Amino acid sequence: MIKEKTKKFTISALGCRTNQYEAQAFRDQLLALGYTQAEEGEEADVCIVNTCTVTESADSNSRHLVRSLIKQNPNAKMMVTGCLAENKPATLKAIGGVHEVVSNKDKEKLIQLMLPEEQNVPEFAIKQFDAHTRAFVKVQDGCNSFCTYCIIPYVRGRSRSRTIAEVVQEVEGLIASGFKEVVITGINVGDFDGNVEPPQRLVDLIRAVDAIPGLKRLRISSIDPDEVDDDLLDAVINGKNTCHSMHIVLQAGSNMTLKRMNRKYTRQQFFETVRRLTAASPDFTFTTDIIVGFPGETDADFEETLDVMRQVRFAKVHMFPYSVRERTRAALYPNKVPHDVIQERKAKVLALSEQLAFEMREAYVGRTMEVLTESQTEGDYTCGHTANFLPVLVPKRAANELITVKLVKNTPEGLIGDVT
Repeated sequence: MIKEKTKKFTISALGCRTNQYEAQAFRDQLLALGYTQAEEGEEADVCIVNTCTVTESADSNSRHLVRSLIKQNPNAKMMVTGCLAENKPATLKAIGGVHEVVSNKDKEKLIQLMLPEEQNVPEFAIKQFDAHTRAFVKVQDGCNSFCTYCIIPYVRGRSRSRTIAEVVQEVEGLIASGFKEVVITGINVGDFDGNVEPPQRLVDLIRAVDAIPGLKRLRISSIDPDEVDDDLLDAVINGKNTCHSMHIVLQAGSNMTLKRMNRKYTRQQFFETVRRLTAASPDFTFTTDIIVGFPGETDADFEETLDVMRQVRFAKVHMFPYSVRERTRAALYPNKVPHDVIQERKAKVLALSEQLAFEMREAYVGRTMEVLTESQTEGDYTCGHTANFLPVLVPKRAANELITVKLVKNTPEGLIGDVT
């Protein structure tokens, strides 16, 4: 009797953590249907690309990845979804070899659309988070903010949330699979409402997840400073497993630029949120997003952004050069910043962010802290992070171990830790 050949798949995601979560949901659905992931060099029977359109570079990378996978897997059924698929479906349909372009609103039905013969497609949720030691859990999708530079509300739609019960059940499954750290993610998690009336709040979700037995660490992926109210601060500071580090979005340090971006806070509110959190927990650290070269951004505006960086000393900065997005208000703004000026500002932000993060880590040399091991480096070290998101290199260990280390040295790559 000839054994039937196992069908192979490959799934790729570009951009945000929400896209990574969705790619994992596709992966878990296909594994449950008996498919296996294609190894490097193996040809896949089905390919899925979850695209991004947040910048022109993201568009280009998405198109390149689709073409590359078609070349590597000429006989595969190629499915393309995500934000570029929503924004420019015709562009993707025109690529020879693309079988179907699936909109974001139909994304959760993608496997059923791709495999109509399958009668028992599992629900769109995750059981694992392959190649990661922290699991991203999508709790919300869409955005109501309409920042003037951002295409996401047009391609992701209005904000909508999962229920707390659904999220708790998914996290319980991840903990049962061995995950110790969970990151609450979404397009705008501050809009979380629990999909009920009267609406619940993000703090209700954080407290419910924090109480799940077996969880060791809980993070919030990204939030605006005006959304960190007293209740959320209390839940994070006093939670059993909530990490004292938060990704609070800055985008710009100039109030004039923030207003033109249609952000809902000021630099003073940003500073006040940082002050409240560090007053409650001196080891609290921050990561952020910064856009350079927004239309009309003057040298003085840019200096205000650098000033915020110097005062806060972020553990990590995600820097984005401004990219024109059709259909957004900022695309029509005058006083575009020249490309060479954007490149110069980009280099300054990157250099300063590395310098300040290094200086901030210096204060931790000599401390003993707990580290969750993550990935192997090219040398003899394993990389991990403390609960407050300091990168730490330890002598080679298995991934997903919580270990206590003494921080003995600071390097540009992170702190060096000796296991105690």
